[in-house]
Amino acid sequence: MSVRHKDGLGGRAAIAGIGATEFSKDSGRSELGLAVEAVRAALDDAGLTAADVDGLVTFTMDTSPEITVAQACGMGELSFFSRVHYGGGAACATVQQAALAVATGLAEVVVCYRAFNERSGRRFGAGVRHREPSAEGVALGWALPFGLLTPASWVAMAAQRYLHAHRLTPEAFGHVAVVDRKYAATNPAAWFHGRPITLAEHAASRWIVEPLRLLDCCQETDGGQAVVVTSLERARDLPRPPAVILAAAQGAGRAQEQMTGFYRDDLTGLPEMGVVARQLWRTSGCGPADIDVGILYDHFTPFVLMQLEEFGFCGRGEAADFVAGERLPLNTHGGQLGEAYLHGMNGIAEAVRQVRGTAVNQIPGAARTLVTAGTGVPTSGLVLAADG
Repeated sequence: MSVRHKDGLGGRAAIAGIGATEFSKDSGRSELGLAVEAVRAALDDAGLTAADVDGLVTFTMDTSPEITVAQACGMGELSFFSRVHYGGGAACATVQQAALAVATGLAEVVVCYRAFNERSGRRFGAGVRHREPSAEGVALGWALPFGLLTPASWVAMAAQRYLHAHRLTPEAFGHVAVVDRKYAATNPAAWFHGRPITLAEHAASRWIVEPLRLLDCCQETDGGQAVVVTSLERARDLPRPPAVILAAAQGAGRAQEQMTGFYRDDLTGLPEMGVVARQLWRTSGCGPADIDVGILYDHFTPFVLMQLEEFGFCGRGEAADFVAGERLPLNTHGGQLGEAYLHGMNGIAEAVRQVRGTAVNQIPGAARTLVTAGTGVPTSGLVLAADG
């Protein structure tokens, strides 16, 4: 099985450009408009034009088709286009798809994008509505009738078990929220710029679904983000320092479900992220001690703690103390709790800025970043590095 061996993708492609719209609660424009704005910004950052692009990758959930984005941006012929499923779990996998296309010669310049009006339009936090019958929806049928209607309610089940198993209180989750908001407070692009929080404020925020409080839950955001992937050789000739894709991985656990895997042997971990972790470490040759910055998908705070444990940064049940001690710079853009909820794509952009040395909250000497995508679903991850 491939998950047992180092793959051959690492180091063959790089992120050469990043671009985003403003992050807001009411964009006032279409999702296609947001996608085009983000793509053009990323191409400008890379020193490329629409005519250079021959590949596009996005999420299955995106409402702006590849050919429509290509037409609206003024691109020419496409030789590669792809979409990745499972919501936020797709984020890093879009870059993996782009890197695969570049490494195999299917395309030369591939843009990954995600754009939505997730606050002013369809709000994911509203839960399941008008869902068409599908095979993957069968699992939800075992949870919805009992009141588990929203992502927060699905995560709360695992979060409660995590606290019980490790004899912790909900304050454990608060450390993630405090760190994210600390970095968001000094990031002008963040929605919560200038608004840090304390543990006491976390504990005083209202319950959403016990043991999750309001400040344990990510934002809802309107906006778009795009990244440009090309070969490392070509990226070296472009204006910005390349962010080398040392490793890219996808992962699904045994008997994987989408957010409702309540019948696994252990609810206190994230097996899908364990698959990703093992492959990233194998391919990159890195381990926890080699990572300078962690950009971990933070749709809900408990899953950040579990990710740290799956990657081996600390032992089981020890992640809250690890975060509280700030032993690893974490979500230096503010994360989805503090900057914006862009299905993880804004986290990839922050990882690029860190290895470029251009982040607002720059970590001195940051040479390697770990980025993860959505958890509780089939997911993905990246290890990005500075060139040389």
